[in-house]
Amino acid sequence: MAVFRYQAVNGQKAIVRGTVAADTPREARDELRAQGLRVRKLEPLRAAGMGVRLWRSRASRHAAAWAVTVQELAMLLRAGIPLLEALDTIVAQHRGSYRAALLQVREKVAAGSSLAESLAERPDVFDQISINLVEVGEHTGELDDVLRKLAEFKQRQLQLKDQVLNALAYPAFLVVFGTAATLFLMTYVMPPLLENLQETLPRLPWPTRIVKGCSDWLIQYGLFAAAGVAVALALAGLALRVPTIRRRWHRLLLRIPGLGPLILKQSLARVAMVLAALLRSGMVLTQAFELAGGATRNLVLRDAIAACRQSVLEGKDVSAALAHSDVFPPMAVRIFSVGQESGNLEEMLEQLADDYQRQVATLSARFAALLEPVLIVFLALLVGFVLVATILPILEAGNVL
Repeated sequence: MAVFRYQAVNGQKAIVRGTVAADTPREARDELRAQGLRVRKLEPLRAAGMGVRLWRSRASRHAAAWAVTVQELAMLLRAGIPLLEALDTIVAQHRGSYRAALLQVREKVAAGSSLAESLAERPDVFDQISINLVEVGEHTGELDDVLRKLAEFKQRQLQLKDQVLNALAYPAFLVVFGTAATLFLMTYVMPPLLENLQETLPRLPWPTRIVKGCSDWLIQYGLFAAAGVAVALALAGLALRVPTIRRRWHRLLLRIPGLGPLILKQSLARVAMVLAALLRSGMVLTQAFELAGGATRNLVLRDAIAACRQSVLEGKDVSAALAHSDVFPPMAVRIFSVGQESGNLEEMLEQLADDYQRQVATLSARFAALLEPVLIVFLALLVGFVLVATILPILEAGNVL
């Protein structure tokens, strides 16, 4: 399967760009037509699979740098500095692959391409939402203002992501450290020690026998077990590439008590932020829905957004379409309804995103606060049991002598 980059026109006569995975160009065009797009340009990029995930990892790696770049570019343009000079200033501040991407954008702009078209040449670095917002800013002549709003949006996205990562960092450290310490004791410390003690003691204590059995198993079959886990994870990763399986997995995640609401609210906060930013830039609601679906990787939520977009295209009320879905909470449905009635949908969506962002921070902190003591007690018992199993035969050997 290959990945194709396309340029197309949607039902609102607006130009949209993106990528689509298909075996042949004909299948790619058929897929885009099924989405209501009229293809203007289609070109292959590279094989799908690992390449797509590599794009995402690079884009995630450069997300913080891109957020700062957008903010600096907005400041320079607002100060009256021409776009090319502003790009020169920004390029000079960076190194490595990100600098190369910025330099490529600068060269494209100098050759006569628009900034949005230049950014679209590097989908591995610059996300589609940013490209579309820049295109809107260029068409309206308010690029500096759009970039300022985009910078605020990017900073809030990073803040939302950091809140979850910071809450899970310490529990993850405990798991890694405790597992490493236990494996070290069982595979390097205990075997030579127990080998000498077995010659002294007629029978090892029962905790020591349990740990010795686990240690012998790890030494003999540990590599095979690690290989089996790696193969299982690889097969699971391949299975999750199948849309049907991935969709079921995402639905299962949303149903897990405690974790499901956290995942849903984090995804909804991202979607609300994207919708607010796109609507403030002047984009119509249906096109904003189309792009907002890409802000979440959860296929269940993405399907619900696509269904809402289709309902709006059919002339139905957006709040009724949201209420028909079993994904959106009543709060989100009510916000859409009030926002449409008052004409302040963008502002209401920003408030919804702020509210969900605070809830995500609270839930993450609460989840970490509950998880940390459980992990500490479990790891203390595990490591303590191994230490007791190590010390007991030493004490008994001393009594024998």
